Amino acid sequence: MEDNLSASSASSDDGAASSLRSWLAVVAVAIGAFAFVTTEFLPVGLLPRIAAELGVLPGTAGLMVTVPGVIAAISAPGLMLVAGRMDRRQVFLLLTALLLASNLISAFAPSFVVMLIGRALLGAALGGFWTLATAASARLVRPKDSAKAMATILTGVTCATVIGVPLGTFIASFASWRASFMATGVLVALALVAQFVFVPSLPSSAALRLRDLVGLLRRPHPRKSMLMVALVFGAHFSSYTYITPFLLRNANLTMPTITWLLLGFGLIGFISNFAVSSTVTRNLKISLGVMIALLMFALVSLPLLQHSPLGVGALVLAWGIAFGALPLCFSIWIQRATPDSPEAGSALFVSIIQVAIALGSLVGGMVVDHVGIAVDFLFGSGLALLGLAALASFGRSARKAAAGTIACPACPDGQS
Repeated sequence: MEDNLSASSASSDDGAASSLRSWLAVVAVAIGAFAFVTTEFLPVGLLPRIAAELGVLPGTAGLMVTVPGVIAAISAPGLMLVAGRMDRRQVFLLLTALLLASNLISAFAPSFVVMLIGRALLGAALGGFWTLATAASARLVRPKDSAKAMATILTGVTCATVIGVPLGTFIASFASWRASFMATGVLVALALVAQFVFVPSLPSSAALRLRDLVGLLRRPHPRKSMLMVALVFGAHFSSYTYITPFLLRNANLTMPTITWLLLGFGLIGFISNFAVSSTVTRNLKISLGVMIALLMFALVSLPLLQHSPLGVGALVLAWGIAFGALPLCFSIWIQRATPDSPEAGSALFVSIIQVAIALGSLVGGMVVDHVGIAVDFLFGSGLALLGLAALASFGRSARKAAAGTIACPACPDGQS
């Protein structure tokens, strides 16, 4: 087994295809992504059982989702600052080991306080993992394969949404919620072994510093890019958090129908993620604009067609197409917006997403409680419209500024 892969060797593009070992490294990271997202959202389907056994109210039990999200927003840049020049392979292994500890603590938690400690460990590992995964994907394969590598890693997220979380709920239905955490722990252990065997050494040429993060935010192009990400992810999560109540109450669909429709949402997002990976590097801005517009169209149209089951189904699937592609599009956009500081860009990117998830869900919940779910969807479409306006504000001068810094290793054409 090769023990080392320098940044330069992964970045040089002589037209050769990426090796099998390179793709196995990508798959190992993707398995880790699957395990992280499954662990993050596992309590959603298990919440009533956990609340009953640990003696807390369901609302209090919701902290199992809130706590890791808040901590992840802090740990994304914080952990990378602490890591310094530490080999990124070692950081990968450390974070995955931390995830394993989180699952084991959660599985055997005797009280809700201990459960929150386990979930806090998840949050600490989550932010750092996504920062590394988005920054390191381009270093694991040849430059021409970077988009497909990112798509493969993000597939772990989609698979966790489609398969992982329902599977955890299924395990709990015939065993217990603790068995679900144990099963996820086994998955994490497999990911840890795969990363140990296949992920090569990824030396860091420079330590991430606080001034790198501040410096990026002082530059107009990265700053506007982060704002665009916040608006679009806020649009999605302010609405998607309440999609089941909308389909149940407003669209009058049955729970079995909703289950199949949400499964279709995840499956079509899975397909969209890979379909866009073949064109996104050549037409990034167009791809991003189309997907944001499709998200906005779905959100604004759902309340208008809520009494048409066929129309609602088509719009939910269109929403799935949009959001299936958006994380990949944004990941590549941020890589190109921060070519000279990929880890700083990834850290801010992950942190902004976590903040958008927390604030989007919070504000969306307030709108739902005080005005209604239909208005919440219109609110989400308004955020998407602002995100589309932010994208349109990137003109030729912004593209030249982004391309003129340093050519992005993942995107040698410098397009933004």
